[in-house]
Amino acid sequence: MRLFFGLLLISVLCRYSYADNDSANFVMYNPEFEFKEGIFVNFSQVQNNSPLPKSRIVTDIDYDNPEFFDYVLSKSKIFYYDNIGNKNELKSNKVWGYSRNGFLYINIDDGFFRITLIGSVCHFIASQTTYNSYYNSPYYYNSYYYDPYRMPSSYPSTEMRQYLLDFKTGRVFDYNEESLEVILMQDPELHDEYAALSKKKKRQQKFIFMRKYNERNPLYFPKN
Repeated sequence: MRLFFGLLLISVLCRYSYADNDSANFVMYNPEFEFKEGIFVNFSQVQNNSPLPKSRIVTDIDYDNPEFFDYVLSKSKIFYYDNIGNKNELKSNKVWGYSRNGFLYINIDDGFFRITLIGSVCHFIASQTTYNSYYNSPYYYNSYYYDPYRMPSSYPSTEMRQYLLDFKTGRVFDYNEESLEVILMQDPELHDEYAALSKKKKRQQKFIFMRKYNERNPLYFPKN
């Protein structure tokens, strides 16, 4: 019996020791949290708040220029030095995003957009360009508008769309009931509560359950 209680005490102490060590090495996200300034090559760097610093990027624009990221990312490639001084290159459209003034921007549909709500599940708005066929246009058969030799087969249109980002996996979802339900599966109790709602209630309470999920599942970053 003494051995049992001794082992139990050791287990409890180890758990508390791990929790103390965990809190010493990580910081919980809050509205005052600021992402380090730089370019995030991949999502792992975002999770660790460890971007490529501006000082290691090869460019002819001043690092303090407010248009720094717009200018650098408008080029087809980024040239930078790694930790051991080797020069590397990376296609600009392959970077995950960047941080400016403490805010996080994500690369989606060939544009960079600020993530306005940060948490274990994030929410943001971005524009998406789609190409529509002229065959579906009411002007297609109007001889005044249509010239088969000069008119392109499709035309672009842009719309604003809402998205979700799962900070655990890095996956980006459309902001809808089905996507939210997939993310909520990581919190079975909350998922079951949401799944039990009617379709109308699910649509109306998406944002509420997103906030509930973030409150129940805080986001942590390494202290570095």
